[in-house]
Amino acid sequence: MSALPDITIQEVCPRDGLQIEPTVVPTDLKIALIDRLSALGFRRIEAGSFVSPKAVPALADGNEVFRSIVRREGVIFVALIPNLRGAERALEAGADEVNFVMSASETHNRVNIGMDHQGSLSALAGVTAAIGRRVHLNATLATAFGCPFEGEQHEDKVLRLIENYLRLGAQSITLADTTGMANPKLVRQRVKSILGLVPRDELTLHFHNTRGLGLVNVMAGFDAGAVRFDASLGGLGGCPFAPGASGNVCTEDLVNLCRDIGLNTGLDLEGLIALSRELPSMVGHPVPGQVAKAGRACDLHPVPLRLTLTD
Repeated sequence: MSALPDITIQEVCPRDGLQIEPTVVPTDLKIALIDRLSALGFRRIEAGSFVSPKAVPALADGNEVFRSIVRREGVIFVALIPNLRGAERALEAGADEVNFVMSASETHNRVNIGMDHQGSLSALAGVTAAIGRRVHLNATLATAFGCPFEGEQHEDKVLRLIENYLRLGAQSITLADTTGMANPKLVRQRVKSILGLVPRDELTLHFHNTRGLGLVNVMAGFDAGAVRFDASLGGLGGCPFAPGASGNVCTEDLVNLCRDIGLNTGLDLEGLIALSRELPSMVGHPVPGQVAKAGRACDLHPVPLRLTLTD
């Protein structure tokens, strides 16, 4: 691996990107996608989840995926889990890190996980007791910037839930904007408050582009001190249990932005664009990402022939 980047991007397309797709992507194609992503410079890839296959059938093959991917030195392969059984399955499959998830909104948590806050926190305590320090434990707080059922999620509530996460053994934290309700002002305020509890290297921000604010929210978070962000190749993704959910911040669009403003990501932009251009054939529809369609700003075009002809 090269020197530490200015900004760390965790690729979540294999999990968050594919979980909402109406057509299940075959296992061998998922494995090939992850292997190609891991060759493009990522240090962290969320490769799948261990949730109920009835709830998210698109990711029911997590065990086979984790057992079959090529393990590259320095690349952490993360598995999303909702409970102890999920953690046990992730460890059996060889996940390097487990990502526990609960929603700041109790209503969304009941819809998404089937538990109230106390039930989820009890589940986290069970996960911590069972896995110890065998793998890194990240804890995600979904709907941390707003809920489609409850609306605004107040900062004191978010901070209290994060304190509970840390008390119960979480080693790092992700704040997720599950349905794209964040804005730059809210992001800056929330990040500054959270960094009073969590070191910047242990905080990840997860934005969706539902209302077109994904990239500006990333930049607001970076300006406020955050350095780790989730993104999804092609801008794929969304929560199956949130009305109006749409894709994540697009990986290649974010890497292109970082390159243009002088931030090192350590990622191969040309390789990401090429891979993103293959996604429509994999998922069966166009994908939201823009740079793969338009090309980089530095990709110049020949002058039209009609302007080169003289009378």
